[in-house]
Amino acid sequence: MSNPPKRVLVVEDENEIRELIALHLRREGYLVDDVGSGDVARAQLGRQDYELVILDWMLPGLSGLELTRWIRSEARLKQTPILFVTAKTEPEHVAAGLDAGADDYLAKPFDTLVLMARVNALMRRKVWIESKAATPAAEQSPDVRVGELTLNPESFDVSLRDEKLDLTKSEFKLLEALMKSQGKVLTRKNLIELIQGDGVNVVGRTVDTHVFGLRKKLKDHSEIIETIRGIGYRVKNQ
Repeated sequence: MSNPPKRVLVVEDENEIRELIALHLRREGYLVDDVGSGDVARAQLGRQDYELVILDWMLPGLSGLELTRWIRSEARLKQTPILFVTAKTEPEHVAAGLDAGADDYLAKPFDTLVLMARVNALMRRKVWIESKAATPAAEQSPDVRVGELTLNPESFDVSLRDEKLDLTKSEFKLLEALMKSQGKVLTRKNLIELIQGDGVNVVGRTVDTHVFGLRKKLKDHSEIIETIRGIGYRVKNQ
């Protein structure tokens, strides 16, 4: 039995861009609702579930940033992936969008191939998260795997091709946060919030120092951690 088509909400006030995004999504088999303002989007999200929300920052009514914060405040919508597609691409804008709860960020003008790659990556991540949540706790392995890298948050072991890596506690917590958010950009602020405490003290640019040390220990697998210039880091989808 084939899976039912996934539904996407596109929030964009420029008609041509909204229609272009919707066209390519429909060609890939997605069901699409498209609206032109943040207020209409909020009302739509109140009555319909979506597998993904694609939105601009600058919108009539609620801005994309305000809409993102509202989505993340609603229990029913908290896990819905959000992709910003916007011309506001200064590092501080990207960081603000991600800190508000967006999962990824695409600059205008954009290539439609890149757009669809980002959409499909977010969809795969959502399916993986849902499958993990649906697996009974007794059947779930604590291991987190990305490619040939395996991390066990209970035993604090990390192995690459079955060879154990000797990481500091800060490096371990950093890698754990990135691997558990595979495909999602994490700002330095996100990372500090995720790894701070329990004997780990990380502030400001020391995140970069820990990433540098972690990459050295990953050796030829170091490219798995991708730098998003001026924003933060992410572990690539494998």
